Amino acid sequence: MAKKYRVGVAAMVHDHVWGELPHWSKLPNVELVAAGDVNQDLRDKIKERYQVPHIYNSWQEMIEQEELDIVQAASENNVCADIVEACAAKGIHVISEKPMSATVAQANRMIKAANEAKTLLLINWPTAWNPAIQEMERRILAGEIGNLFYFKQRSAHNGPKEIGCDPHFWGWLYDEEKNGAGALMDYCCYSADMCARFLGLPSQVTGFRGVFVKDYPVPDDNAIILMKYPHAFGVAEACWTQTVGYASNNPIAYGTLGSIAISGSKVIIQHPGKDTETIDAPAPQEPHRNGPEYLLHCLETGEPITGFCSAEVSRDAQEILEAGKRAADTGQTMQLPLNQ
Repeated sequence: MAKKYRVGVAAMVHDHVWGELPHWSKLPNVELVAAGDVNQDLRDKIKERYQVPHIYNSWQEMIEQEELDIVQAASENNVCADIVEACAAKGIHVISEKPMSATVAQANRMIKAANEAKTLLLINWPTAWNPAIQEMERRILAGEIGNLFYFKQRSAHNGPKEIGCDPHFWGWLYDEEKNGAGALMDYCCYSADMCARFLGLPSQVTGFRGVFVKDYPVPDDNAIILMKYPHAFGVAEACWTQTVGYASNNPIAYGTLGSIAISGSKVIIQHPGKDTETIDAPAPQEPHRNGPEYLLHCLETGEPITGFCSAEVSRDAQEILEAGKRAADTGQTMQLPLNQ
């Protein structure tokens, strides 16, 4: 008989968890057996929607009391390292929502704990399952646009509160200690992760952040991080004050042999002397349709977690974010690797 994986949910204050739970519930070899959170309404919500049999007043109590194979972590950024360490001590694999943590020191703790316990750690980036970004990734890694020398991603909306995020979510997103910053951490992280994937760790990082629009306390509502590699630039833009859509292609990558850009669900490919090619990205294929599916695939096959969701790439993204924040706060360009 195929193994049944016992899954527990550690915290539910990261809104992405409500998009991940349907993926877990559709996997035939998974049992969603427990959940823990300090908030009664979130405990009631998961019990009502998914009939989770064992509900705990905290994620700590759940991990202590339950025999689990996998934990879906959906906590504040600064709690992720605590969850991974607690799970590693019991041999539990973890999938944790983006970004990896609030600080690079916390990210280092996560990698150390998982490596020492030989448990899997997957950082769940929604971009990893986006069909157009998957097609962009395939073509960049295949060398279709030559050597990459510029990558940019702008992530923007009108703010977590304004777009209807749960107060449990935006409550900690607006707390610098729990989040790591404001829009800078929440939204520059996507480009930081993609740049880390395609280009690695930059040699220099500078950044800017500010509160330009919000009339209530937030760490920052707009931010820019600039990354310098030996032969490339990376750009990460974040905005919590954008009330309308944007027409420009996003993300976009320029290489020595052409460019690839995303426009909605379309992938736009340009090569010198050739007509612009616009394609519909093919649908993601199993096991690359979502994080839970991919984690189980790696568990059952022994394949390592690679790409955007690997702990190593996500950890480099965390260092980029921290360097950008330090640069914004000091007015100085940061040299990488950072002094920890």
